[in-house]
Amino acid sequence: MIGCLCIHGFTGAPYEVEPLAEHLMKVHPEWEFRIPTLPGHGEMLALKGVAFREWIEHAEEEYSVLAQRCDTIYVIGFSMGGMIASYIAANHKVDKLVLLSAAAYYLNPRQLALEIKDIARDLVHGNLAENELFLRYKQKIVQTPLTAALQFRRLVSYVRPQLELISVPTLIAQGEMDGLVPPKSAEYLYKTIPAKQKKLTYIKGSSHHICHCQEKEALFSEVEAFLQEMPEMSLST
Repeated sequence: MIGCLCIHGFTGAPYEVEPLAEHLMKVHPEWEFRIPTLPGHGEMLALKGVAFREWIEHAEEEYSVLAQRCDTIYVIGFSMGGMIASYIAANHKVDKLVLLSAAAYYLNPRQLALEIKDIARDLVHGNLAENELFLRYKQKIVQTPLTAALQFRRLVSYVRPQLELISVPTLIAQGEMDGLVPPKSAEYLYKTIPAKQKKLTYIKGSSHHICHCQEKEALFSEVEAFLQEMPEMSLST
C-alpha cells in the first residue's frame, strides 16, 4: 500500500495542502493519507510556548502511522512543512518527496511590496474588507507571538544542514509570484539536495499558497505524474 503524508506551513492548517490531497485521493482512492495539524496550528492559533521540535515530532508520529501500514511512503510539504518533510526524508525511509513553496529562505521583498501595494489600493478604495490576503495575514499577525516566529527560524536553521542527506526522488515546485518565499529558496533546495532524481518547476502566476493558485491544476498534474512514475532526471523547468 502507498501512504502519503501532507504537511502544512507555519501558522497554517491542513487547508493549505488539502486541494492537492483531495486531487490525489480522487485519482488514488486506494492510497492512505495523513494530513495532520501541527501543534499550536489550526483555525485558532495557540503557538505560545510551542517549540519547533514539537512540530517535527508530531510529523514523525504521523509518518510512523503510515510506516506501520504502508510499504511505500510519499511526503509532501508546503512552506515550513516543506522543511519538515525534508527532515523526514533525510532521517526516515521515504520513497518520494514533494516540496511546495518550501521555506529554506523566506520573504521575497519585491513580490511582497506588490502585494502590500494591492492592499493599500483596496484601503484607498474602501475595499479592504474584501481583500483576502489582508484578512488572512491580519489574523495571523495578531495571533502569532514573536517567540513562534523565532521557533520557525530555528527549525529552518536546524533542517538546512540535513538537506544533504536526502537521496530520494524530489520534486520542488515554486510559485513565480510568491511574496513570502523567494525563488532563491527553491534554487537552494535544488542545488543542495543531492538526489540523483530531482526536478525544479515554477508555477506561473502562483503566489505563496501554491495549492490554491489559478494554475493549481497544472501543479496537481505535475505532482501526480511525479508520484506515479519518475524517470531519471535532473532538470529545471
